[in-house]
Amino acid sequence: MLSDNYILYGSGGHAKVVLECLLSENKSVLGIFDDAHTFDTFKNIPVLCGYDFNKFQNSLLIVTIGNNKIRKQLSLKIRHKLGSTIFSKNIISPSVTISDGSMILQGAILNSDCFIGRHVIVNTGSIVEHDCLIEDFAHIAPGAVVCGNSKIGEGSLIGANSVIAPNITIGKWCQISAGSSVLKNIPDYSLVQGVPGQIIKTIE
Repeated sequence: MLSDNYILYGSGGHAKVVLECLLSENKSVLGIFDDAHTFDTFKNIPVLCGYDFNKFQNSLLIVTIGNNKIRKQLSLKIRHKLGSTIFSKNIISPSVTISDGSMILQGAILNSDCFIGRHVIVNTGSIVEHDCLIEDFAHIAPGAVVCGNSKIGEGSLIGANSVIAPNITIGKWCQISAGSSVLKNIPDYSLVQGVPGQIIKTIE
C-alpha cells in the first residue's frame, strides 16, 4: 500500500520550490534522485545517484525538473507511482482536473472546468482561466495568464508574465517568451516573442 511519503527526481532550483510546497502541506520527503549527484544532501534530504526503482517503492514520485524536455525524458523511465503537489491555499475550482505528476505552486489560480495534464507545472502566481486544456509536460511560468477556452499543447512553455488571449490554441513544444501577448493560434514548435506575439522561428 502506498504511503503519503514523497520522493523527488531532480535537485535544482525548481526542486526547492516543490520541496517547500510539500513540506508546507506536512508531507514527508524521504529522498531525491539526481543523475548528476554532485552532493549528498539537498535541504537536509538525502540525494541518491540516479533513479532506482528499488528505493522508496511505496512512495509517490514527482519529477522536479523545470525543463519540459528533460522532464519528459525522465518520466519515461519512472516505475514509481506518481504524486502531485498542490498548494492548499491556491484558488482552484472543484471542477478542475489535475493529472498525476503535476505541480500547482504557490499563488496559482485555476478556474472552472480546466484540465491539467501529466507532469505539468502551473507556477507561482499564474492564472489558468475556465475551460482551458493544458497538455502533458507544459509549463505555465510565474505570473503568466492563460485566458478562457485556450489550449496549451504538450511541452509548451508559456513564459513569465505572458498573456494568452481567449480561445487560442498554442501548438506542442512551443516557447512563448516572457512578457509576450498571444492573440492568434500558434503552430507546433514555434518560438514567439513580443506584443502582439510574433513567430520568430521554428524550434528544431
